[in-house]
Parts: sequence; structure tokens; C-alpha cells
Amino acid sequence: MMLTAAAQAMASMTCPPDSLNAKDILLVNDSLDLYNDIITMDSAAEDSVTIGELLKKGKARKTKRDWNTWRPEPKRALWMAAVIPGGGQIYNRKYWKLPIIYGGFIGCYYAMRWNGMMYKDYSQAYLDLMDDNPETQSYNQFMHLGRVIDDSNRSTYENKFKKRKDYYRRYRDMSAFIMIGVYALSIIDAYVDASLSEFDISEDLSMRVAPAVIKNGSNTSNLFKSAAVGLHCSLNF
Repeated sequence: MMLTAAAQAMASMTCPPDSLNAKDILLVNDSLDLYNDIITMDSAAEDSVTIGELLKKGKARKTKRDWNTWRPEPKRALWMAAVIPGGGQIYNRKYWKLPIIYGGFIGCYYAMRWNGMMYKDYSQAYLDLMDDNPETQSYNQFMHLGRVIDDSNRSTYENKFKKRKDYYRRYRDMSAFIMIGVYALSIIDAYVDASLSEFDISEDLSMRVAPAVIKNGSNTSNLFKSAAVGLHCSLNF
């Protein structure tokens, strides 16, 4: 029954080829696509599919997004970059920026992990050096071969371990702040990039430089004092 109705609808829209215009041709093509969808369906499933669903399917197939004219929304790019690192760049279709962003995250994470590990080791070595327990000697892993800490050089090594502990703690915290900075820059870049995508610059971009006479209205009695010769620059876009 559905097949007969579709065929009758298609036949009722046909007309002589000489009288067809562009709108009629598109209508006939859509009817042919709908007719092909109906005849290729399984006979057992014909009763469960309506003409409206087939029309929606044909409309979805007909309307395709033109990526050349598509422009991203700045607010959506901002939220996507805030929720997913690099999501704003993916939404803006600027995939070449992803290695830069993720490379910054990976580099900061590696630096933070390395400095954190060294800070932990030197902190434990400094604590073992400061206590009076002879069984805690983790500082020996940082000693050169043949070097021993005794009362004569204990204060020197205490200052050295303390400086190295503070050094690695500083760069561990700095790596964490830089990672936050990379994350903030990725959000700002996504928002600015999406905003500038709507900024249209004409291809006829030119600058014209020509001599000009600049008048000075303060003195009109003397022509040479009331005017000056200069260059006039105009930018067309």
C-alpha cells in the first residue's frame, strides 16, 4: 500500500521535460530517492515505517554541512576548551595546535614528576642527616665514592642537601604553575580563534601613498605658512 501511494505521488508530479524548472527537477529527484528507499525495504518491515520517517531520512541526506562557510561559536569553543583540554581547538578545526598543547602538558607533567621525585629523595636524605639515628643513612646514595660524612663536614652537607631540597621543590611548583598556564592559554586561544573566524578581510587589501597638501587654518594670509606638503596614506579593505 505504501509502495503504491509513493508511486502515485511520483507519477502525479511528473510533467513534460520542456516545462521543468530547477525547483521541479529537485522535487522529482527527491521523489525518486523516496521511491527507491521504499522499494528497497523488506516487505515484513513496511508496516512499521511511515512516510514521515522516510521524508526525514531524505531531508537529513539532502542537507549537508558546508565546512567552507561554517563558523565556530566563541562561547561553545570556550566551554569545550575548559571542559576538555584541546577540545576548543578540535571544535575550531585547528588540529595542528593539538601537538603543541598536549606537548606542553606532557612536558610539564614530566618536569613536575621528576622534580617531585628528586625533592622527596633529598628531603629524606636531609632528615636522615639531621637525626642521630645511625641506621637511617639514605643520604649515602648521593655521596661520591669514598666520601664519608663525619663531624668535620656535616654542616657543609647539611646546607648542600637543604639547598638541593629547596631547589627541586621550587621547580616542582613552577612546573605545576606552567601546566596551569598552558591550560589557560589553550582556553584563551580557542575563544580568540573562534571570535576571529567571523572577522572577514576582503581580498582587495591595498595601501595607497600619494602626495598631499595639508592646510593649516590658523594662518590664511600667507599661502606658504598656511599649508604644508606631505604624504597621504590610505588603507582599503
